[in-house]
Amino acid sequence: MPTNPINPDATARVEIEYCARCGFLPRAAWLAQELLNTFALELRELALVPGQGGILEVRVDGEVIYNRKDDEGFVDPKVVKQAIRDRIAPGRSLGHSDKGRADTAAVDQ
Repeated sequence: MPTNPINPDATARVEIEYCARCGFLPRAAWLAQELLNTFALELRELALVPGQGGILEVRVDGEVIYNRKDDEGFVDPKVVKQAIRDRIAPGRSLGHSDKGRADTAAVDQ
C-alpha cells in the first residue's frame, strides 16, 4: 500500500474514473490536480482510472461522492472538494471555496 511521504498517517484514497473515449481525461486530470493541491496532507493516494460509457465519477475510499450522470452534468470542483473535505477533514476550512455556505460562515468572518 502506498504511503504519503509528507504525512505517513494519511489514509484516504481518492479515485477519479473517467471515460477515456469521451475525452474526459483532461477534466479528470485537472480535478486530480485541484484535489492534490487542496488535500496534499490528507490523501494517501489519488488514482486516475480509465473507464467507458460516459463515466466521470469520484470515489473516496470506495464511496461515490460525485457521478456526472447522477448530477446531470459536470459539477464545480468546489462541490467535490467540499464533499471530500466533509469525509476526510471535517471542520477544515477551504477558504474561498466555502464562501456562502451557512455552516462555515463563522469560519470565514
